Amino acid sequence: MSILSKPMLNICTKFERLLPAQPCVLCAGMSRHGLCCKACDAALPYLDAAHCPICALPTPQGEICGHCLRKPPSFNRTLAVFGYRFPLDRLIRAMKYEEQLALSQLFSGKLIQLISPDRLPDYVIAMPLHPDKLKRRGFNQALLIAARLARSFERPLLTQACQRLRDTPSQSSLSWKARKKNVRGAFRCDMDLSGKHVALVDDVLTTGASLNALADAVQKRGAAEISAWVVARTLPHDHS
Repeated sequence: MSILSKPMLNICTKFERLLPAQPCVLCAGMSRHGLCCKACDAALPYLDAAHCPICALPTPQGEICGHCLRKPPSFNRTLAVFGYRFPLDRLIRAMKYEEQLALSQLFSGKLIQLISPDRLPDYVIAMPLHPDKLKRRGFNQALLIAARLARSFERPLLTQACQRLRDTPSQSSLSWKARKKNVRGAFRCDMDLSGKHVALVDDVLTTGASLNALADAVQKRGAAEISAWVVARTLPHDHS
């Protein structure tokens, strides 16, 4: 460690000790590092390995995967922070089904660190829920994440531009083949997006069926570029 970096490290350490401590959401130990302590944060399954820039599945050198070359999705690229693995999968489920809504701040913060300010979209759109499902759940976790992203990058958040037309069964309850059929024609976009770059926000990308169906609806309204921003990407050996 250089003679210049050591004093700075000491200052940062002392400052961190002044921050209020709170229980880590994973180990319950006291954390001054946010919702996750440093050790648990380091153990999260960050998507650090080389992957396809379009769908975020692993590729040897970070090249476009064969599936995206043969049949590219309606979105142009994917930014994903994590692989959908333990213990991240438990945190996602806690946010969605146990109303641990503070986790949306953790996830949006991680996405903010990943998104390049040099390639920002014109608009941000969260994966919409059908009104009936929204009424049952009480919140849209994708919208919570998208709202902070839009504020952070000073981009308009379009909350009424896209609608989910059918209250489809949960994708997680279906086989991979059934998921594409389940969301076919499930979305509508009512806003003219001609020539615009749009970012679509969701919590987990699995088969990509839902995001692709939403991207297709946005593309039909003229969007020229579509980015997918997701918290986690399901990897091949995590398929269910």
